[in-house]
Amino acid sequence: MKKSSILLTLVLIMLTACNAQTGQTTGESKQNKEVFKIKDYVADKAYENYAEATFAGGCFWCTEASFEQINGVVDVISGYSGGKIEYPTYYQVASGRTRHAEAIQIYYDPEVINYETLLNIFFTAHDPTTKDRQGPDVGPQYRSEIYYRSAEEKALAEKVIQEKNEDGSFQNPIVTALSEYQEFWTAEGYHQDYYEHNPSNAYIVRVSRPKVEKVKKVYKALLKEEYR
Repeated sequence: MKKSSILLTLVLIMLTACNAQTGQTTGESKQNKEVFKIKDYVADKAYENYAEATFAGGCFWCTEASFEQINGVVDVISGYSGGKIEYPTYYQVASGRTRHAEAIQIYYDPEVINYETLLNIFFTAHDPTTKDRQGPDVGPQYRSEIYYRSAEEKALAEKVIQEKNEDGSFQNPIVTALSEYQEFWTAEGYHQDYYEHNPSNAYIVRVSRPKVEKVKKVYKALLKEEYR
C-alpha cells in the first residue's frame, strides 16, 4: 500500500472515532459539573419499579441508540462505569487512565422484556470478540463488559456467552468481561441521545447507524411502534 493511501486511511479512522467528534482533546480538563451518580440523576424520574442493566460495548452513542428502540426499555443513559475515580469527565475517561468504560444504564420493565433478552441484544449491538476495541475506537474505555447486580445476572451472562461461543455466532471467542456492578456515572449532557440529535454526524453515519440498523433488523419483533 502506498504511503499516501496509508495516511488517508489513518486520517479517516481518526475523523470517525468516537473521541474525535467533540472537537476537544482527550487530555485532562476541569471537572465537568454535568457528571452525576446515577441515583442522583434519576432521583425525580420515578424509576423505582423498573429493573436496571449496565453494559459497556464501545462508544455509548451506539449502544444507547440500539437499546432505545426496544419495547420495554424505558430509558437508556450514557455514562461511565468500572473505573477508579469519582465523577470522571469524558476527557479523563477518553485518556484510558481512569479505567472507566463508556457504558449505558438501562431502565426496563421486566414484565415486558427480561434480562436474558437484553443480553442477546447487547451481543448483537457490538463486537464482543475484540479486546479494548470497537472499530475505529481503541482503548480500555471501549472494552466489552457486563456489570452484573446479582448471582442470577452473572449466571445468565455466562450462559449466553457459552451459547454464543458454541453456536458459531462469532468467528472468534467472546472476550466480554463480567464484573460486579459498583457505580455508574452519567456522562455530560451533550452525550445523552447523541445519535438522535446528531443524525448527520460522520461517526453516527459511518459507525453508529449500521449497528443500530442491525439491532433493528434482528429484533424487529421487539421494536417500539415508532421504530418499526
